Amino acid sequence: MTIFLDWKLPTSFIDRLLKGEIIIEKSGDYSKYDEFLFKSWLRDLSEDINPEATLYEMRARLLRLASRVSSDKQSERIQIQPGEISKVEEIALFIAQNYMNPLKSADIGKKIGLHPDYANVLFKKAFDTTINDYVIQERIMHAQRKLITTHKKIADIAFECGFSSINRFNAAFRKINKCTPRDFKKEYQ
Repeated sequence: MTIFLDWKLPTSFIDRLLKGEIIIEKSGDYSKYDEFLFKSWLRDLSEDINPEATLYEMRARLLRLASRVSSDKQSERIQIQPGEISKVEEIALFIAQNYMNPLKSADIGKKIGLHPDYANVLFKKAFDTTINDYVIQERIMHAQRKLITTHKKIADIAFECGFSSINRFNAAFRKINKCTPRDFKKEYQ
């Protein structure tokens, strides 16, 4: 995460990736090329074959992809300092490990050792979203996976994903997906 954030890719591109969006080139030629590159990077990194060169290749590919799919101005970049990256990374990791539990940005800030307001400022600078909204996005992404891959009841999924009520789950789900959980499940099964 530290390396990825340090690459200073366009903000909207990073935001889309971190929200779980799958971004692909419109041209079918690139999908075969990207599949080859990805397998090659995995092999090289797992075998510790010149990881620095592999990271340069990954960054270059992501920069080209971002320039093709992003409408951002080239000057729009994340303005986060190197010392702040580790704190943002800690926040994101803590959320990824605990989003199914009751979480408040104040609790997260305290756990990371930052004032909650400052933690929110840093997080917003890096991810262009608040900590609370990011927690909700993580919960919704988890719910989407469960809706598609299990036969559990929607209410059970809502509670398993950290929502305290079915109404909050439905409202958050509709806001992010522009459809109900039931419609989402029907569309993808």
